[in-house]
Amino acid sequence: MSALLEQLIADFHERPLPTPTHRKTELPGLSGKIDAIIGMRRTGKTWFLFQTMQHYLEQGIPKEAMLYLNFDDERLLPMTAAKLGQIIETYYRMFPEHRDRTCYFFFDEVQNISGWEVWLRRLVDTERVQIAVTGSSAKLLSREIATALRGRSLSTEIFPFSFREALAHEGVEDITASRPGAKKRALLENRLRRYLLNGGFPEVQTVSDNHRIRILQEYVDVVILRDIVERYKVSNILPLRTLIRHLLATPATLFSVNKFYNDLRSQGLACGKNTLHDYFEYLKDAYLIYPVSIHSRSERTRRVNPRKVYVIDTGLANAFLHRPQSDWGRLLENFVFMELRRKGLAIEYYRTGNGLEVDFIATDQRDAQTLYQASLELRDEQTRKREVRALTTAMQETGIKGTTIVSLDTEERIETDAGVINVVPAWLWALQ
Repeated sequence: MSALLEQLIADFHERPLPTPTHRKTELPGLSGKIDAIIGMRRTGKTWFLFQTMQHYLEQGIPKEAMLYLNFDDERLLPMTAAKLGQIIETYYRMFPEHRDRTCYFFFDEVQNISGWEVWLRRLVDTERVQIAVTGSSAKLLSREIATALRGRSLSTEIFPFSFREALAHEGVEDITASRPGAKKRALLENRLRRYLLNGGFPEVQTVSDNHRIRILQEYVDVVILRDIVERYKVSNILPLRTLIRHLLATPATLFSVNKFYNDLRSQGLACGKNTLHDYFEYLKDAYLIYPVSIHSRSERTRRVNPRKVYVIDTGLANAFLHRPQSDWGRLLENFVFMELRRKGLAIEYYRTGNGLEVDFIATDQRDAQTLYQASLELRDEQTRKREVRALTTAMQETGIKGTTIVSLDTEERIETDAGVINVVPAWLWALQ
């Protein structure tokens, strides 16, 4: 094992680091804390590790002070917890001069080794190291990390590319302080529409439509098999698949387990309500969906009202839509949700006293709140009146002054008795 570890460590130091598309996320890197990178499969967690290593190199930290191991490497399997200590022994034997300085260890898919959490806790307590780990959502959920590492970890979520990151991946020049001219604006409007259809998973950015849809559908199959069926020992798979297809095909809509249970019964599919509740939670744990509750101080009101469900990626949703590339309204609303979610905001939907709905009420860490509405366009007078009325009523009821309508391509400022509503094109809003 020592000879193999020496070879793997030497190979890592010899190979140049890949140059990934820069992600806007950064690791906290706090002393005494293990950084855990979590998220759905294929979102780029490993590449984010390489970005972090590159960042350290730019700070003047030598590559020899870093160690990267991927525990999906079949040469390391089977490995027991008792043998994990050989990794550090081998590293310091190769680089004894680094014993007295902080070293940076990156462990990919570390959850493949039984007992990994005890080893990492001991490592961070006894050595001068900064540790970052990644793992599949099947075995490295955020709540389990908190339990396994006993307060010694901080979690960082990795999502598919944002619109800004997708532009960078394509090589489109970023928008800074200046507004683009007509030619650049037309390009950005085009890329926004393409992003709504294709989404942000890194692997599918440059493939054809047919291949993209097949790849994204296979992602979901892997989530079903590895993150749900194997993890939770699910035997009644057909209702699970039906639930997933329903949620992915109807993003940004209200969902009720009771109603879906009745729909399954009408189709002759047997599945208990409690089991469906469990399936729904499994999908949330796998980072495939994000449920949003109604805004209310009453816990009972939040519990009895249906939740709106959003999908982690518009491209993933589009791959399952019954009418591909046609449901622009739902894709835009899902896009707005994910942009807000990336910012770490607490998100709810709002219903006014007279039954009008506002898509999002977003609260930041300072408890500042903003109302958001997603609307394709406001040229239709009825649509315009409906959206403005809903926001105006919500402003009056909540006292919130900051309101935004995110549209596909409209930009204007609407003065109302309750306050100002800013209408912003989605491409501009996402880049600001």
